[in-house]
Amino acid sequence: MSSLVLKITALITMIIDHYGAIFQSDIMTYRIIGRVAFPIYCFLLVEGYIHTSSIKKYASRLIAFAFISEIPFDLAFFGEIGFKHQNIFFTLFIGFVAICFIDNKEEKHNNNSALIFFAAAVLATLLRTDYQFIGIIYILVFYFTRNQPKHKKFLVIALIMFSVNFSAGWLQQFSLLALIPIYFYNNKEGRKNKILQMSFYIAYPLHLIIFYLINTL
Repeated sequence: MSSLVLKITALITMIIDHYGAIFQSDIMTYRIIGRVAFPIYCFLLVEGYIHTSSIKKYASRLIAFAFISEIPFDLAFFGEIGFKHQNIFFTLFIGFVAICFIDNKEEKHNNNSALIFFAAAVLATLLRTDYQFIGIIYILVFYFTRNQPKHKKFLVIALIMFSVNFSAGWLQQFSLLALIPIYFYNNKEGRKNKILQMSFYIAYPLHLIIFYLINTL
């Protein structure tokens, strides 16, 4: 299963989740399906970090779309612009920056991984980003287990996800289903071009603003 297939899987399940949250909040099936999306995005973030040719450009895209997406996010879920909850791009950006500091490729600093993790988790929680500290844990567990043997890696990831999911309620346990498609990842990108790459970024704010407009009709 290529990264392109994983991206499509994450995008479709995310849109289903958001449709359920906005239009069918009493039907849990949509939300259960939607739990698959975020762990896949966390996994792809780590893969992107490992294979990107420019960490600065990657980080710039994440923070740019975090700000671009915030108004559509607020309108779609809350019907108004505010700061009560920030969109998922902020979580991904904080996790990405944490990886950068932990990895410390240029060895400019003697960084403490535990301190960086703690700071990122606290920041995500204080900013009320989507998934908050749970999102940071997901991202960093994928990062720290990236070189482990496959079976051991997925056992560790599953146990950590299962443990932290309790803080978000029973629904979040369905996020473990995301490990199935991730397990079959074949380390190949699949079809790739700039237009396709950007379309996955644009799809996030675009579907949110469309849902908001439909909801206001």
